[in-house]
Amino acid sequence: MSKLDDLAFFQHLARAGNLTTTAQGLGLSLSAVSKRLKLLETRLGVTLASRTTRRLTLTAEGERYLLRGAVILEELSELEEALGAQRAALSGPLKINATFGFGRRHVAPLLSDFCARNPGIDASLELSNFPMSPGEQGVDIAIRVGELPDSRLVARLVLANRRVLCAAPAYASSIAPLDTPASLADHPCLVLRENNDNYAIWRFTHREHSEREQAVKVAGPLESNDGEVIVRFALDGHGIILRSYWDVREHLSSGRLVELLPAWKSESADFHAVYEHRRFVPARIREFVSYLQAELPGRVNPIY
Repeated sequence: MSKLDDLAFFQHLARAGNLTTTAQGLGLSLSAVSKRLKLLETRLGVTLASRTTRRLTLTAEGERYLLRGAVILEELSELEEALGAQRAALSGPLKINATFGFGRRHVAPLLSDFCARNPGIDASLELSNFPMSPGEQGVDIAIRVGELPDSRLVARLVLANRRVLCAAPAYASSIAPLDTPASLADHPCLVLRENNDNYAIWRFTHREHSEREQAVKVAGPLESNDGEVIVRFALDGHGIILRSYWDVREHLSSGRLVELLPAWKSESADFHAVYEHRRFVPARIREFVSYLQAELPGRVNPIY
């Protein structure tokens, strides 16, 4: 086996997380996988991982071999693409991370279409409540909402989005018109709690007078860590929500929800595709990000 083969083998091993899954994925016996790892460690003169049949834990040397090896393999892939060896079709692994709601409704169908157009792509979509960073567990692209990550990552805007204050028409008509965000403290607000953020503080800026800002602490009889549940509570008339436009736009268009305090806007909640900064970015990553930029606005419609 060549050194590049060893790098690819170890990438597969680390992504699988244990010897048994690696053996199944490579079509090898468990003993063959274990033997190959031992031979690799002997050649390098270091222990790369502690392992059982159920779990693989990388050592510091293993982590370094994994990270640097991934860079080498990606640079090789990008070099071949640049030389025209893979210019005709995109190929290779592509792992995406996104939140459950947005991932199911928008990222999944777009990834499906992208793979149908590029059958050489071996894709995986990892949905999670907590955002994963590019490079973590093999993630190539993370779809992030709101505040951007640190500058060591590349972030590309894929969808302009904002949060909308709204409620069911029956509830909205049963209360006196809201004058300012501060008046929300007197009404039941349906709070979404996720990612350990303090979503009980809602912040607003006046549309015509940007120097006017208000932050209000809200509370209500119902809360959840799931956005779809919070929207359901609002549709049932339990109170006021502050939700992303992409999530409630259909209900706003149909009249099942109505916007409140239109003279005030909440914090932006733009979506970005985030990936690692590297000398050679694989074409499959660049092309999928471009595909998201081209297709997502049409799925959600222009923000107002």
